[in-house]
Amino acid sequence: MSKIRPFFGVLVTPFLVLGAQAAEPVAEADGMALLEDYLDNVLSMEARFEQSLVDANDIVIEESAGTLMIQRPGQFRWSYTDPYEQLLLADGLNIWSYDVDLEQVTVKPQAELLANTPATLLGGSRDVVDEFEFVDSFRDERGTVWLQLRPRNTDNGFTMVELGFDDGALQRMIFADSLDQTTLIALLDIRTNEPAAEDTFRFLMPDGADLIGIPLIADSTE
Repeated sequence: MSKIRPFFGVLVTPFLVLGAQAAEPVAEADGMALLEDYLDNVLSMEARFEQSLVDANDIVIEESAGTLMIQRPGQFRWSYTDPYEQLLLADGLNIWSYDVDLEQVTVKPQAELLANTPATLLGGSRDVVDEFEFVDSFRDERGTVWLQLRPRNTDNGFTMVELGFDDGALQRMIFADSLDQTTLIALLDIRTNEPAAEDTFRFLMPDGADLIGIPLIADSTE
């Protein structure tokens, strides 16, 4: 088992409270417009991230940090550097998880693993909006506009997604799951629509690592 639980396998956080009391209502159309603008205009993103996992008693049980790169649709690279090194890479067909300490690589089909998860909102195409239903949108006392969405299919364990936009840019994410755990992700030093190196989203098997799973291969005839 990986030491760090990736963002598509956990949920929400302590920085904000779902349905904050000191909130100014924001019209559904305005809240959804922020997400649609992100999906339409942010083709790639690079940032540092800080992530916290909180249990049902609001106790922080895990903290991690690293860097994130996204190329939409369907590719991302999460590099955890603290407290342990771990790489999560989506190449469009597969999700690769590399635990450096265990020298172990796990690969699973991307479409199966990410369906109806917050990862589809981060790195998916415009039509991923159809996988979620609008719940609420509001502006908190710090000026962040929050968009609350509920997955239409909760088989992957997610019950609520909150996206926080500052000055129109996605900078906070909160996810809630069926185990009453929450995850907060804060994005820092964000850069958008900058070209990535050609091999950024290609996984290269590390020497000496064990592979669990069989990767999907692109059809060369397409």
